[in-house]
Amino acid sequence: MIERIIELSAKHRLVVLAAAVLLALASVRAMQRTPLDAIPDLTDPQVIVFTEWEGKSPSQVEDQVTYPLVRALESTPDVAAVRGSSMFGMSFVYVLFDEDAAPTAARARVLERLVRVQRSMP
Repeated sequence: MIERIIELSAKHRLVVLAAAVLLALASVRAMQRTPLDAIPDLTDPQVIVFTEWEGKSPSQVEDQVTYPLVRALESTPDVAAVRGSSMFGMSFVYVLFDEDAAPTAARARVLERLVRVQRSMP
């Protein structure tokens, strides 16, 4: 089988040379069209919701703000994980989306959920 390929390649040198040139040109064109990023972003899309409720203890912020936000955002489409943390007067909710989710769509979905849950917030 290999002997046959070598024999045909030797007989049709111009065809082999033309194929090699075409492959080289196609590879140069592909390299020019491929976007290059020095430091690629390998993280999943993420939206961070920061809320303030000044003067309140972490347990109050957790019960009244963080937990309701986490519960409301868990059912958002394409969400991989929702994590919340509370401290004195502040709450952080991290909403991690699937890797194929668009960042603008992720922000829009979170905003829709926040508008719904806003009425029950202190």
